[in-house]
Amino acid sequence: MARVAFTPNLARHVSCPAVEAAGDTVGAVLQSVFAANTLLGTYVLDDQGAVRRHMSVFIDGHQIKDRLKLTDPVAPQSQIFIAQALSGG
Repeated sequence: MARVAFTPNLARHVSCPAVEAAGDTVGAVLQSVFAANTLLGTYVLDDQGAVRRHMSVFIDGHQIKDRLKLTDPVAPQSQIFIAQALSGG
């Protein structure tokens, strides 16, 4: 199963412990994760199921290409990392 981890700054807004989930695309993996944590799902994805603008998703160190349908492939040993964009100075 793929391991899904989140940046620590997300924990200030919503519970987001690292988890393992099965799936062959990033969308399938995230669907499994967010089924158990719906509040986290609404924070990361919009009402159409696309990655929100202020979020970034990486698979094995590479940013996903399909932010709308989440079709990027995921291997069983993949590491998925979800980060919230930060701004300021």
